[in-house]
Amino acid sequence: MTEPIELALLSESRIDPRPHNGLLTYNPSIELFAGAAGPKTLQIWRSNGQVVTRSNQRDERDSIEALRWKTDGQFLAVGWSDGVVRLMGLETNKAVHQIPICEAGKSQITCITWTRNNAGRHSGSTSAYSAMPWEELVSRDLFPSGRKATADLPRELTFLEVETALPKLSPLPASGGSGDDSFVFTTRASLEFLFQPFSPGESDKVDVMIVGTNDGQIHISIYDSFVIGTFQYNLQPPVQNAHLQLCHHASHPDLSTHMLVFKPSGEPNTTTMYLVPIDLTFIYSSPENLSLLASKTTTLQKLLRYVKQVQMHMMHEWQSTRELPTRFLNNINHTLRESENYSEMTIGQAMYHSVVTGHTFPEVREWLVDQLAERGHKRWDKAVVSGLQALRSLVHENLLPALERIGIILSRLLGIARFHESRAETGFTSTQINRIMDIVSCLMLVGNKILLAVMEELELFQSFSIWLRHEIDRLAVSSSTDELSEKEATMEHGKILAYIQQYMPASPLRYYLSNVPADHSETGRQQAESGSSLLELLTKQLKKQDSDQSDQATFSQVEFLCGYLEEKAGVIFEGIAEAEKRSVRFGQPTALELESKASKFDVTMSAVNNADTSQALTYTALVTKGSESSVYVFRTTMGVLNGISGSVTTEVSCMVLGDGKVLDLKFIYADSLLVLWAPKDQPLRIIRIPHKSEDLGYRPYTSGGKVTPHVLNNDQVTSAFLNFVVPCDPSFMPVQMEVKEARSDRGKIPPRVCLLGSDLQTYKVFALPEDPFREAMRNQGKKTQ
Repeated sequence: MTEPIELALLSESRIDPRPHNGLLTYNPSIELFAGAAGPKTLQIWRSNGQVVTRSNQRDERDSIEALRWKTDGQFLAVGWSDGVVRLMGLETNKAVHQIPICEAGKSQITCITWTRNNAGRHSGSTSAYSAMPWEELVSRDLFPSGRKATADLPRELTFLEVETALPKLSPLPASGGSGDDSFVFTTRASLEFLFQPFSPGESDKVDVMIVGTNDGQIHISIYDSFVIGTFQYNLQPPVQNAHLQLCHHASHPDLSTHMLVFKPSGEPNTTTMYLVPIDLTFIYSSPENLSLLASKTTTLQKLLRYVKQVQMHMMHEWQSTRELPTRFLNNINHTLRESENYSEMTIGQAMYHSVVTGHTFPEVREWLVDQLAERGHKRWDKAVVSGLQALRSLVHENLLPALERIGIILSRLLGIARFHESRAETGFTSTQINRIMDIVSCLMLVGNKILLAVMEELELFQSFSIWLRHEIDRLAVSSSTDELSEKEATMEHGKILAYIQQYMPASPLRYYLSNVPADHSETGRQQAESGSSLLELLTKQLKKQDSDQSDQATFSQVEFLCGYLEEKAGVIFEGIAEAEKRSVRFGQPTALELESKASKFDVTMSAVNNADTSQALTYTALVTKGSESSVYVFRTTMGVLNGISGSVTTEVSCMVLGDGKVLDLKFIYADSLLVLWAPKDQPLRIIRIPHKSEDLGYRPYTSGGKVTPHVLNNDQVTSAFLNFVVPCDPSFMPVQMEVKEARSDRGKIPPRVCLLGSDLQTYKVFALPEDPFREAMRNQGKKTQ
């Protein structure tokens, strides 16, 4: 009899409120767990029960439908009822990515899965030093075993990060933005988290997220937020009234073929499950720069979102500099018109007259002394000075640095486009990249023009503001004082007159920061598409503006340029996604038909790699409601050639585990199935079944065929399989189990078993002993290196 091992309790928490629909998940790399605290609130806790963050959607109507941590624990994907998956960053409580999946009300998100693949072909003969970064190489023995090790210099140059030499992007103000990204870029922590430099050590890793909906659609994205596309899966031949929904997804790092698990839509439990291979051949056959391409394009997407928010902030700040002064000036202009003494004279002309002659009209005097006064002048001065200074900072610290980064990324994409002759390989051409670089050059030029205009306006306004305050003080007293006379002597009247003439009625910044009507924007796009360089069109327009010629000023407007940049970049993103989407195909489905409904199940994949072909083995473990002591393990084998799956065969093993009840079951590592087992009148146990072992007696399986079980009594179960005792009060009965492998990303964390009690509030985390899994952990470590 195998001696049981007692598990060590790592933490125990009480969850309040209860997780909605059992939506609770433990972070794989740090002691955090997330859950739906009610239908509409996401909550993240520490293992000691401390709440890290609570969040919900702004309209507080959307509910949570699915949760999943990324494999490295850096992101939490949250599927909401509005059809959007929002990625929450580990270092921030904000949704840093928004991925639309489906239309709210027509379908709903049912499943989110996240796996990691190794990109490219795997011969298994690559030297351990061939992909080593040169910094690490020089720190090691350069001549291991008497053989000289060489760095892969082309690879090092490919993944050289130039952006790390640039100054860091600055956070945006907390107010002034708009939309879902209005608060994403407002803190240093969130910026550093979003714009982490690409690690060459991760260059052959591809993170794949698959989201399923209840109408049979699956949505695939890679590298956090780069969307590949949406696919509709239907059984062939079609089955009447059989709408499927994704309920699970499994993969192996060395296989670009993944396994999707579908069930009939709308059924919480089912007697039939469908295993459907999906070949992501772009992972297998793509060039080595797939990771470079995807990482650069996702960074470009984030930078475009950042620039969009900067543009909104810039327009907001400029409008704030005009709003209050315009209100003041409109009041006095209305007064002057009503007096009918000065024909069409405006306040600008009246002020110009006062500066030149020293005479002030009675209506203007009354306005300055009684209405504007000291308080109004302070408000005017603060609105303009603070707005212009904020605008200067936005251009200098936010817009131009972001455009520099975009330019560097575009140069990398241009190199990729030139290297690949065919657009079909990459999804974009060098001509497209050049056009986007042209738009970025225009934005750089306009940004510098704005800086010059802001600096000039700020200098002129400060002279005007001093004069305006002097006029208010002079007119408020009956006789002039020496102090006022001295101030007047130091004033720069040329700058005051320049501001009154050129900036007060209509600032030159209007050429860059005004709202662009839709028809003007469309006309500008048509002109830009006519074949002329956008930079040439902009240069001509700026010359007209400098000579005070009337012009619509479309090409110099930041709003137009940012929108046009976003549109053209979107074409690139769609082209890349379409190129990868063409290499996605579904394989031969396998139907697992059960005698009663499945209550718990889990799926894992393993690979057997040969010289030219691979074998993909999918293990599906499940327990049914009709036989809660039985564990079914289906082994599905298929050949994979050049990333394409072939014919499928299925075998099955069924074991009756004594008189105990199987509460849940999960795979961990490559060779272990953990079964949460509650034998009668005995402590709660976890049984480790080596699912790869031929001793389980796998037999050929055909859909709908009868499965003969291997019946074991309690003693045979505990003697045949390694088992762990779960130390807990007899009143604690788990209803849900989650298992996590050992991690060392942020300190060493042992393999864990997480149990949610039947009260849906008691949550216990136990450490699995490492010794029984040492070989599996060692093999896993080799695969992830």
